[in-house]
Amino acid sequence: MTESLLTLRRVCTSEKGTFGVIVRDDIPICLTCEDPWNDNRREISCIPSGTYIFKKFNGTKYKDVWEIENIPGRDAILIHAGNTIDDTRGCILVGRSFSYLGSLPSVMQSREALQILRDALPDEGVIEIINQA
Repeated sequence: MTESLLTLRRVCTSEKGTFGVIVRDDIPICLTCEDPWNDNRREISCIPSGTYIFKKFNGTKYKDVWEIENIPGRDAILIHAGNTIDDTRGCILVGRSFSYLGSLPSVMQSREALQILRDALPDEGVIEIINQA
């Protein structure tokens, strides 16, 4: 495995979402939106902070994205495009800027951010998730 260490620094959290920045080699790559912390419950909670393996994933709905593996009590957690917690179902969404869609905080330019990750990341690596909020 070609190890690539990413860090997801969660910087803000509320009932409307958890927001952060993905960093590689101390350089910010993109912003993130996740569900708020709901006791690690499937489809409605961000995952616990910790260190995980990520691997390239191609499924029926999501192609050329990454899956985060070995999350206690959880599976099928992807890094993919989307804007608000309505799009996450427990996954990590990526974007280029923060904004609002209606009353929900969001990440914008999500497909653009996903393409930046596709160009920058290997098929697998390590991601450390840190709660700074």
